[in-house]
Amino acid sequence: MSERPPAPEPLPHPVVDDHCHLDVVRDGAPVVPVAEALAAAAAVGVPRIVQIGCDLDGARWAVETAREHAAIVAGVALHPTDATRLAADGRLDDALAEIETLAADPVVRAVGETGLDHYWVEADDEAGRAAQVTSFAWHVDLARRLDKTLVIHDRDAHDAVLDVIDAEGAPSRWVMHSFSGDAAFARACLDRGAHLSFSGTVTFKNAAPLREALAVVPQDRLLVETDAPYLTPHPHRGRLNASYLVPLTVRAMAQTRGDDLGELCAAIEANTFDAFGGSWG
Repeated sequence: MSERPPAPEPLPHPVVDDHCHLDVVRDGAPVVPVAEALAAAAAVGVPRIVQIGCDLDGARWAVETAREHAAIVAGVALHPTDATRLAADGRLDDALAEIETLAADPVVRAVGETGLDHYWVEADDEAGRAAQVTSFAWHVDLARRLDKTLVIHDRDAHDAVLDVIDAEGAPSRWVMHSFSGDAAFARACLDRGAHLSFSGTVTFKNAAPLREALAVVPQDRLLVETDAPYLTPHPHRGRLNASYLVPLTVRAMAQTRGDDLGELCAAIEANTFDAFGGSWG
């Protein structure tokens, strides 16, 4: 279903969508113009966005768009599945070199999303998984060298992600994008200094372990995101996601945790600025 859901009730205090893909086309739907997407989000209390580019085209687009719109900052990296593909083609090193050049731009606040994906790259693809580890470790080092925030993609790879973080040493600021683990994994990430970012998946009926994880995260380490156009929150799961739907996720987070909504929103905004190196826009 490609029709966009209606706008929810605005939040009482602004928050930041810390992970969005404004350039990604899903289900054949047209890309919403950036100015229109920003206006719709700001109208419900989401005036700032972190635009994530996770392949070379997306990274270039993220930088160009952040230069044009003060409400946007960029993250650039190679997604782990893209790293696997590029390594197989013998093009990984050249791609990483371009990511390093893009990451040096002042509009880039994050190196990400990088990480490991054991869903799309299975255990019998040893070369593919090795390429992911090589790329992930390189991105960790880049984030540290440039003093940028590391944004991690983790799909079915919790322990392996922590193995790389422990081996490389976490940078001063790092975010678990669309956190997908249980309470024990949440504590393991928190112990290593992470901020945990929750997406619309926390509203899904089958996500009880994720809500248990949400409940143990200190309020000063919480972030919120869309991963738009994916991971649309309930009751619009399966439809196109966008930053203006963040209020649905934040309200579900407040209900799960028993937090005052305005207090949680203010904390999420402050946490995002802490995690991504200060305010913008």
